[in-house]
This record gives sequence, C-alpha cells and structure tokens, in this order.
Amino acid sequence: MRKVVFLALTALLAAILFYLSRFWFLSLWPRSGLFGFEALRPQGGLLARWLRGTDAAPFELILWAIGCFLILTWAQKLYDRLTAKSETGEDHD
Repeated sequence: MRKVVFLALTALLAAILFYLSRFWFLSLWPRSGLFGFEALRPQGGLLARWLRGTDAAPFELILWAIGCFLILTWAQKLYDRLTAKSETGEDHD
C-alpha cells in the first residue's frame, strides 16, 4: 500500500513539474484560473511567465530541467529515508 501512495505522490509531482513547463497542452479549467487564482492559468508555462522580463528568460528550458532534476533527486532521497530499514533489520511497512 505504501508503494501505491508514493507512486501517486510521484505522479502528482511530475504533473506539477510538467504544468510549470512550456510543454503543458491541457486546458482543464477555465481562463479565470484554477480555483479562481488568475496566476494558475490553464495553459501552463508558469516558469516562462515568471522569468519574463529578466535576463534568465532565454534559459527557461534549462532552468526547468535543472529544477526538475533537483526536485526529483530530493524526492528520491526523501523516499529512501522514509522506506529505509531500521537498524534492527525490521522493515517499516
């Protein structure tokens, strides 16, 4: 059961990272934004919007890739800590 929960959390994290990128193509909520928040527009691409007007704007894709790598690495380390066997050799499941 624990693996299913972690798999669902990983899928949610991947969807959030995908939504932040320029590759989001789904329009699942109205133009007014998710839950009425205009900042959460249905077209995604939030990172490009946040970087617009800065010197980092041309590097949006590489910044997104580095950010995804770091976030997924931290998620893996957290998973490893939560599922590690105790010193007595018993599993936490």
